[in-house]
Amino acid sequence: MNAARRVPRLTIRIRLALLFAALFLVAGGALLGVTYGLMRQVIYTQQTDIAALGQPSVTASDDAPTARKMEAYQQSLSDIGQRTLTSMTRGLAIVLFGLVVAGFGVGWVVARQSLRPVQQIIRTARRVAGGDLSERIALRGPRDEITDLADTFDEMVGRLGAAFDSHRRFVANASHELRTPLAINRTLIEVAVGRPDAPPEVTQLGLALLRVNDRQIRLIDGLLALAESERAVTAPVSVDLAEIAHGAVQTLSREAEERGVTVLVAADDVIVRGDPVLLERLTVNLVQNAIRYNIAGGQVWVSCTTTPDGAQIRVANTGPIVDADRLDELFEPFRRGTGRVGTPDGNGLGLSIVRAVAAAHGGSAFARTRDGGGLLVVASLPRREGQLADWVQFAQRS
Repeated sequence: MNAARRVPRLTIRIRLALLFAALFLVAGGALLGVTYGLMRQVIYTQQTDIAALGQPSVTASDDAPTARKMEAYQQSLSDIGQRTLTSMTRGLAIVLFGLVVAGFGVGWVVARQSLRPVQQIIRTARRVAGGDLSERIALRGPRDEITDLADTFDEMVGRLGAAFDSHRRFVANASHELRTPLAINRTLIEVAVGRPDAPPEVTQLGLALLRVNDRQIRLIDGLLALAESERAVTAPVSVDLAEIAHGAVQTLSREAEERGVTVLVAADDVIVRGDPVLLERLTVNLVQNAIRYNIAGGQVWVSCTTTPDGAQIRVANTGPIVDADRLDELFEPFRRGTGRVGTPDGNGLGLSIVRAVAAAHGGSAFARTRDGGGLLVVASLPRREGQLADWVQFAQRS
């Protein structure tokens, strides 16, 4: 059964060409069969007429020799007719083979012309799947089923784009609106806690409220970052991933020391094109996630590598064992390895932002479990136009 699954299926273009070839084979075979039957009937009739005209007169004295002459004469006519039919059969077989080849060629050309709009639809759909909802097929031509399909696809993408834009605006506006009351609450709590005559109970309660306030601010910042990162990058610039990786590790060094986690970096010059702010947020989230969800005395490995298709940021860590079936859930908003957010360490948006930033750059992000516990999270960034020129400029500066 597995072997059957590995058999490649024929493309629509080849199947259409084979269909045309089969139609030419059936139609040509039927036509040539009728031609063969008619020719055989004509040859038989001609043989009969010639035999009747050329039959010698028979007398009693030479009855036996004449009969032998007639038999030889008829046999000669039959041989001539059979050779004619054999020669014609060979010719008809060659013609039929030519018709099949011509039918396959005609089918190939017709299929290519017919499927050209479909190829345009596929290319546009792939760009849309990469996160660019501004793409449209805008197929021109006569009104038919393919044009209707393209127009329906454009209408669907337009509605999706409007829905995503509305979602991002809602998240951004709600986050901005929530920042103001949180800032006011924080100020009031700090004033209450800072009073010289504040009772210990008030001070303890105020510190707890400040921690809750900080967590809510981090949540809002994460929502803002998620809303901004879901937009496609429209003005990419050259960015050194290695520099961003070293900067992220340096920024989080104090937190790593407090948790007893060792962070190792292996990143040389890796130049990509993208948004430097979003890529920095992606890297910080990856390293911070690896530090926070680790074990005491654990390790984190950060690396940036160049691939044939672009570049990768890889962050691995020691840590608790994660069920492989739940890896995709880690990239959902407000999800963590143990379920819903329930501790002040994070807000469950870290890997969601990582995947959104990677998708905004036309890339992807995925996670794999490590033997003995922990995760390997990889963010892949594809090669973009102008990246080779950035490499040349970087080499010249070096």
